Amino acid sequence: MQERHLDRHRYFTEKSATSAQYYLPYIQSVRPLRAGDRILEIGCGEGGNLLPFAKLGHEVAGVDITAGRIEQAKSYFADSGYNGRFMTADFLTVQPYELGDFDVIIICDVIEHIDRKDEFILHVQTFLNKGGIVFWAFPAWHMPFGGHQQIARSKWISHFPYVHLLPASLYHSLLRACGENDANINELMRIKQTRISIEGFEFLMHAYFWQIARRLLWLVNPHYKQKFGMRPCKLFFPLSKMSYVRDFFATSCFYITKR
Repeated sequence: MQERHLDRHRYFTEKSATSAQYYLPYIQSVRPLRAGDRILEIGCGEGGNLLPFAKLGHEVAGVDITAGRIEQAKSYFADSGYNGRFMTADFLTVQPYELGDFDVIIICDVIEHIDRKDEFILHVQTFLNKGGIVFWAFPAWHMPFGGHQQIARSKWISHFPYVHLLPASLYHSLLRACGENDANINELMRIKQTRISIEGFEFLMHAYFWQIARRLLWLVNPHYKQKFGMRPCKLFFPLSKMSYVRDFFATSCFYITKR
């Protein structure tokens, strides 16, 4: 497991920097933010993605299923001198009257963890204002680390690309042989079940009558700039248009959708 996954304040700071430099401008390219706009992040973790929006004066709110992450979000926001509303809950159990409706919804590195994707997408709709947009970011399943194996405690597993594409039984045996504990094995195997590809995501959007307003595929994930000091790089044009093949190279997929 990488050290940064254990230092949550560092993670908060890195996410805030990535959000300010890449997520916020990408959202603005489709829907310029206006005074009074309300921003919701589903699966907000420590809340770093929301901080740049709060700094611009927008009302921000975050929901996460992990209580510890929400407590960290409240603490880090307070230390930063900005306000945010944060709720510990399974998003599918939250009702619109509890949070209100929003102009921008951020769903970053979440959809690949969701089992009931159909239900999740329908529920997101109920929190979106007329004319609002949803910003999605996720790793394509077939890309080198699409199985989130970087969370593994084994250095060999955490640095080995494409290992998550092994057949389930072989992957499980390999994780066990490399000394992963039950919690990590269960999490990594669950991601293998709930995975999402580029084609799978776009199919769901069209199936539920969402318009894809913009798509941007990255060869080098923008967040790698903070994580590894790597220069972000977009997936070059011919490859980005090659269905299925592009899934093996897109380390991050940016989408903006609207009803």
